[in-house]
Amino acid sequence: MKSISIKNHKIEESTFTLMAGPCSIESKEQFESIVKFLKTQGVSIIRGGIFKPRTNPKDFQGLREKAFPIVKEIKEKEDFLFITEITDVRQIESLMEVADIFQVGTRNMYNYDLLKELAHINRPVLLKRNFSASIKEWLFAAKYLSPNNQIILCERGIRTFETAYRNTFDINAVSYLKQNSHLPIFVDPSHATGHNSLVSDIAKSALVAGAHGLLIEVHNEPDKALSDGAQALSFNQFSSLIKDLKNLSKSLNKKVL
Repeated sequence: MKSISIKNHKIEESTFTLMAGPCSIESKEQFESIVKFLKTQGVSIIRGGIFKPRTNPKDFQGLREKAFPIVKEIKEKEDFLFITEITDVRQIESLMEVADIFQVGTRNMYNYDLLKELAHINRPVLLKRNFSASIKEWLFAAKYLSPNNQIILCERGIRTFETAYRNTFDINAVSYLKQNSHLPIFVDPSHATGHNSLVSDIAKSALVAGAHGLLIEVHNEPDKALSDGAQALSFNQFSSLIKDLKNLSKSLNKKVL
């Protein structure tokens, strides 16, 4: 696996990196509360949606430009790395001011014009698998990001005939990619399940399968979240998961970061 250094954080074979935070930044108070909690848990990479593509056009689409001053202010106070989703080529310049890692979501895995532009930025790119994409298509999409040599793959569940949960977590993909790709592989158990009661088990299975980290949703009040609250972990749930991951990681010779 090719290691990736993001300022003072290193993603490598011996580590298990946590990227956690809310699906969407909803307000300064909400985001600051979540960041402060995650910092107490040892999380140094915070996720937070600024631009949110939603299936229903009437759903909350994110604070968009209003979120930039919020992120900048809290980053200055709390000192963390920030990952957020990019949905359009025109967002690159503005997001460069706040994002340490660019996330390409499932809908944009096939947006080759966006991928070509991200190939030339000096930032890591986390590329999520499209919910209907084969691994071959996913890896071809990653090739569009060349010559960027800081690419992270993220398995987030695929669409199958099963309707009991949001998506089907393809645990095979983690093992397969470790054998057939040099790129680090992360897992998003929040989108893979759609239910916060299932997230912890899938997160732990990702660690055992050999994933290099998690992209996971955490909210201070999941029941009141403006987007994807059903799959977000509460503070107590996340604290419990962290303890389990650290205990499990000892037998795997990995360090949870």
